[in-house]
Amino acid sequence: MTRTPEVFGKTADEHIRCVHYATDLDIIAIRFACCDRYFPCHLCHSETADHPAQQWPREQWNQPAILCGMCWTELTIVTYKSVDECPKCAAPFNPRCAAHSDLYFAS
Repeated sequence: MTRTPEVFGKTADEHIRCVHYATDLDIIAIRFACCDRYFPCHLCHSETADHPAQQWPREQWNQPAILCGMCWTELTIVTYKSVDECPKCAAPFNPRCAAHSDLYFAS
């Protein structure tokens, strides 16, 4: 049996939307490189973790680090950055997450 990853932070619903970003498209969590824990957003990490966030280095973008809140599939960073929806369940992702991409992923 596959174990569903735990998501930390102030989630607002079962699709891992958080209190900071809760539109219909805000359905992912990001596994932070610094602590190997999933959070819905950078603000959830800042409020919950006891350390500063670290970006994923480009050479590690092949790691599963994105969790779809609809089907709970883990995606690599490379895959996530190349799609607008979950490749497994077709749930659309928020394209504005790109506005904060530099907080999560090194250029």
